[in-house]
Order: sequence, then structure tokens, then C-alpha cells
Amino acid sequence: LEIFTFTVLVPTFLSTQPARWLLTERMAAPYPTGPPGGAPYPTGGPGPGAGPPPSGEFKSKVELHISCSNLVDKDVLSKSDPICVVDMLKGTIDASRGNFQEIGRTEHIKDNLNPSFARAIVVDYFFEEIQHLHFVVYDVDSPSQNLRSGGGELLGDVKTQLGKIVAAGKLELNLQLPGKKISSKIKIVAEEVSAVDEALDLTWSATNLDKKDFFGKSDPFLEFTRANPDGSFTVVHRTEVIKNTLNPSWQPFQLSSRRLCNSDDSRQIRINCHDWDSDGSTDYIGSCTTTLGAFRQGRLPVNLELVNDEKAKKKKSYRNSGVAHLQALQITRNYSFLDYISMGCELNFVVGVDFTGSNGDPRKPNSLHYLAPGGTMNEYQRALWAVGSICEQYDTDKLFPAFGFGAKVPPNYQYSDIFNLSVGSQTPECRGVGGILAAYQQAISQVQLWGPTNASPIITAVADFAEREHKRIASQRLACRSYQILLLLTDGILTDMEKTKLAVIRGSRLPMSVIIVGVGHADFSDMEALDADDGLLTCRGQRAMRDIVQFVPFSKYASRPPEHLAKDVLAEVPGQLVDYMRKYKLPVVRPT
Repeated sequence: LEIFTFTVLVPTFLSTQPARWLLTERMAAPYPTGPPGGAPYPTGGPGPGAGPPPSGEFKSKVELHISCSNLVDKDVLSKSDPICVVDMLKGTIDASRGNFQEIGRTEHIKDNLNPSFARAIVVDYFFEEIQHLHFVVYDVDSPSQNLRSGGGELLGDVKTQLGKIVAAGKLELNLQLPGKKISSKIKIVAEEVSAVDEALDLTWSATNLDKKDFFGKSDPFLEFTRANPDGSFTVVHRTEVIKNTLNPSWQPFQLSSRRLCNSDDSRQIRINCHDWDSDGSTDYIGSCTTTLGAFRQGRLPVNLELVNDEKAKKKKSYRNSGVAHLQALQITRNYSFLDYISMGCELNFVVGVDFTGSNGDPRKPNSLHYLAPGGTMNEYQRALWAVGSICEQYDTDKLFPAFGFGAKVPPNYQYSDIFNLSVGSQTPECRGVGGILAAYQQAISQVQLWGPTNASPIITAVADFAEREHKRIASQRLACRSYQILLLLTDGILTDMEKTKLAVIRGSRLPMSVIIVGVGHADFSDMEALDADDGLLTCRGQRAMRDIVQFVPFSKYASRPPEHLAKDVLAEVPGQLVDYMRKYKLPVVRPT
């Protein structure tokens, strides 16, 4: 039974398509009503009658590599700083009426009107479906702000279909800018992602590079590109710039074999060395061509001459413009989310509910915490049900810590930043999602809504628990047995934003993720800042190791089936878990 439930639920967890069959047995109505006559809320997964997934669940993964040319220059004293956001149409095949939702974005490149983005967009491709894509290129003005609400200026956009890109292999389109005639273009290269994947830890240096700067030496960086079937090359990685040296040693970095060469040992890899200039332009130093197979067979260090063909044509005595050295290479298998889950890593679901006064008097129908007499769920209950119903499938004991915050609690009605949702209980644990919902319903009638809205205490509490597991495994590279997922439900602006940022940054080094669901229609700009889609979160000179926060406003899903909310808030968790495991090179070990 456990194996059957696992194989049914996991594909929708990873899919970019709506989870049409995820909760078919349990979710006959959009949301269950409250427990009639005191009966417990329903729990458990879909039974044997759930059946196989529909044909659309069988898919291929496609990687989209994006570059642009002749972008509009929006900056006065420099060039535009472009980024490309990719949206996919959801819910309809009519692109003129549908709802486009973001599925990924490239990195942000400074001072460049002809960018080749190294970060690819991976999307699920369904042969039998029309999948509309919207490519939107922005000039980034403020990396800390949301691109669509003041953080960037539009440089151009275009809509097309994934099937057209896949069929062509490489598609070049004209970008459009409302009210302006432009000559900007976008090129998209598509390739099916290989099933084989390995982690490559690489350390590179170079010696005797050409001097390119008049008053100094050179400011070199390496650019790794892979060959496409048509003979062109696509950028997959750039090192950092090292200033004023002809003998640089770059920081070690990790690439997946999929990204470097789609796990093809014989595919050509071209390494370009450039000199960076302060105006954002670059000077070409030289390049070399190799393969992953050559790396595997060669003895370290692997030495590769960097040749500038133009200089070679002009000077017979020319030999090279420097030598690149692969100093260290470690190759390990990249395990998947399914590998870790099937070998015993549990997802521990933790809940935090906002009981601050801004939610409104729970006795009144306009309150976000109002409990309708007929048992219809409010937004807090619906979010708990939708997300918790998925998470409980991956936890064997079904005991979930659940907390409230921002209220005065009995018996003395002292304000508490964090308290057990089962008010008066000595343990925060509730049995199953039904137990969490029952505890929430009791708490509404027992606590006094207050304030302020402080999220850092509950994030810190989960981080403390995650740190125990981290200390157990990280130093000895043991298998991770416990990964924490905090579901934080709140109605608005945080009063401890800086402390919350620092708590999230700490958590980014630990086995945990944070899902934030915004309830109501308040200002959620704080939550979007924590989500940090435009770059890793920073605060007080500290930088997150990885992105662990996913935020969604519940209002987007109020009229949609619950599995849509669950899919979108949980979509990033598999990648976040795998990212943690890979950062610390943790193994997959079958439980004994």
C-alpha cells in the first residue's frame, strides 16, 4: 500500500501540469466541509480506486537556452541589465484569454544588449498538448524589487508555443515593445534533457594570459559553452571575474553533466576566456575545445591551450594566448528527489498560523478566521487542507507540530510569539491534517487575537529542529532522514522583517523549506522579498546559501480546486531538498 501511494503522488508533485487526478478519491468536492456532529476531519491518501494518471502525465523534460540581440538600451549612463522571464499559459488553450504563470527565469546580466543567458529553463513537454509560452525580457532596475511591480522596465516580449520550439530545435523571434518599433530578437534553443545526471566539481586556473588592459593586466573569466546539433554553441556557465592578473585561479564550482553537455561524453565543449571591462563589455582572449570524455580519461591537471584564431592568422610565430588548467575534477552521481524519498528521507510537515488582530474578529463573517455555521472552510482551513493532504503522505507517524503566533493565550492571556495550536497541550503535535484542522478550530475560540506579526520565532524554532539533523549528518556525510517543511499562513506585513530574513538565511544552510501562503488581500511585498526569485536573499552582509522560500497569495486560488494551490506551493520543494543534499554531498543509503 505504501508503494502504491508513493508512485501515485510523486509524479504530480514534480509536474508543471495541473494535478488533475491527485486527490480524486478524497476530494470529490472542491474542499471538504467541517466535521459534522463532531466527527473527525477526513485524512489519508487516495485509495486503490484512484486509478492510473491520465495520458498527459507521461512527459519529456525539455531545456530551453535563451539569448537576445539588439536589446533596447534603457540606462542613461550604462547599458541595460537584462533578464528573461518565461511564463506558461494555464487553464485554457486560448492564449488571448488565459492566465500566464511564471515557470522560470534566467540570471540577470549587467550592461549587455546582446546577452547569452547561462541559466536554462526546464519545462515539461507534452506532445499531445498545445503549450503556450510567453518570453518577457526586462531591464533590472532594482534587484530587491519585484520585476513586474517597479523592479524592472520592459525591453520586449513575445509569445509562441513550446511545440514550435521543440520541432525547430532553434527558434529566433522578434521581440515586441508596445508603442515602439524595435529590432530586438530572442533566440531559444530546445533540447530534451538526458535521464543521466552527474555532479561535476571543477577547479580551474590559467597562466600566461594575454594582457588586455592599458593601465593594468587583464580581468579574466571563463565562459563554458556546449555544442548544439546545428554547430552553434550555447553558454552554460561563467566563472567569476578575477581582476588585474594574467595567472588567475577561479573559485571551485559545480556543474551538472546535463547542463555542461547533456551527459554526452563526446559532445564538444568550448571554453572561452574573456577580459572583463568596467563598462560591461569584454575583450576576447582565446578559447579551447574539449569533451567531458577527455576530462574523464585525462590525468590532472588537464592543460588546454587558449587560442585566438585572429591572432594566429596574423602572426606565424603565435602559439597561444595562455593556458587553461583543470586542476581538480570530482564526479559523483546526482540523486533525484525520488531517490532520497524512497531511501527513507521523510518530509516533516510543520504549521504556523497567524492569530494577529489584523485578521479581524473571528465572530464576524468578514474575519479571515470566521468559522461558518455550515462548515464551509475559511482560507486558513482550505490552505491547511490542500497542502497538508500532500505532505502527510511522506511522513510515517502522521504527527505534525502545529503552532500559532501573535495572540494572547490562556490561562493568563499573556501575549505569545509562538504557542501550541492545541492550546493547553504539552506537545505541539497533531495527528494528521484532520488533527491540525480540529486544533485550529478550537484555538479560534480560546485565544485573543493580538499582535504584532512576528514570523521569525516560528522560523527559528523549525531551524533549531533542522539544525539537530544537520549536525548529525553534515560532518560525517550521513544520509538525511528528516527534512522540515514549514507552512506559514499569514495575512500581511511582517513587523520583524529583518529578523525574519536572518532566520531564513540561517535556514538556507539546514534541511528545511518555508512555504508562505498569504491569506486575504493585504500588502504581501514582504513575502515576495523573502521568496527572492530575483536572487538569493541577503541581510546585514549575510547571504542565503540557497532559496528555501516559496510564497503564493491564496486569492489566486480561491475559486480553483485545492490541488492547484498544493501543486504550486509544493513545486519547489523537491528541488530545494535535492539542492540541500548536493550542497553537502549527502549520500542515498537504503534504511536498515
